[in-house]
Amino acid sequence: MSATVGQWTLKNVELQCGAVLPEATLTYATYGELAGDRQNVILYPTSYGAQHTDIDWLIRPDGILDPSQWFIIIPNMFGNGLSTSPSTNPVCGLREDGFWFTHWDNVRAQETLLRQVFGIEHLALVYGWSMGAQQAYHWGTLYPDRVARIAALCGTARITDHNRIFLESLRAALTADPAWNGRRFEAMPDRGFRAFAYIYASWAASQPFYKQGIYYDLGFDSLDDYLHRGWEANYRKRDPHNLLSMIETWLRCDLSANPIYQGNYEAALAAIQADTLVMPTATDLYFTPADCEAEAQQIPNATYCSIPSIWGHRAGNPYQHPPDASFIRQAIQALLNSN
Repeated sequence: MSATVGQWTLKNVELQCGAVLPEATLTYATYGELAGDRQNVILYPTSYGAQHTDIDWLIRPDGILDPSQWFIIIPNMFGNGLSTSPSTNPVCGLREDGFWFTHWDNVRAQETLLRQVFGIEHLALVYGWSMGAQQAYHWGTLYPDRVARIAALCGTARITDHNRIFLESLRAALTADPAWNGRRFEAMPDRGFRAFAYIYASWAASQPFYKQGIYYDLGFDSLDDYLHRGWEANYRKRDPHNLLSMIETWLRCDLSANPIYQGNYEAALAAIQADTLVMPTATDLYFTPADCEAEAQQIPNATYCSIPSIWGHRAGNPYQHPPDASFIRQAIQALLNSN
């Protein structure tokens, strides 16, 4: 399904960190047609390191999201290289510069886009995987009367300490490269990229995935080939400053860390009115089933359903594994058919 790509420019954007951007750009893609009553809208936020072209594989008539029935919008989150990011605006997005983005920033910008550009006040579904799921939860608690359904795949509404350690290890690996001067990279961080990718790969799939050598089925010649071409090469497509920026956003994920809920995490979860599908993966190492289920128990209209897969975190974005995609598709169809 071809996409229509647009840009929305916001003026004098006050970020949650306190900094003010004279101008910020939100790049988005749309699929399908907006109904006259504007009630057929699905919002699909991006995940870590992803741009809309990386995640729109599931948008097709026989896919997880059907553009022949729904108007689907993918907003690229700040820091991903298409919307305002350190690579497009060097003075924002990094902790070292005092400018960072949060999901509060992302979701408020997305709300402005929907309302002012498309006249959309109501969402039939917010569908998100990983960092996209984090944004979906934020939508549910910041605009509870405007979101009918949430599908949160492999993500939690608040970062855990274990997840934080993973993210700090990624940042430490990337910035340990000699090209890092304490504020910026002066050259391509070759050693940093390799360490970053190897850490990511070790967490993204489960131990059984590696034990069974699934990467051979994906066309790789060896484990080293999989790590190099399947992970390192992909992350090298991204500006390293953008990768750091998105880590900062992830580290600050807490749907209650805002002026509305003032740190009351339980109240923020309880405020979600949407029919919410909490869908972790049985073998996810980032967002464990136990953590996801604990949040589901605090969301009034939540259904918990784990993906039975050895693909770990990546089962929530199964472009390489049709059985997981089929499982998710059936669950999303049931959610969309609910009242």
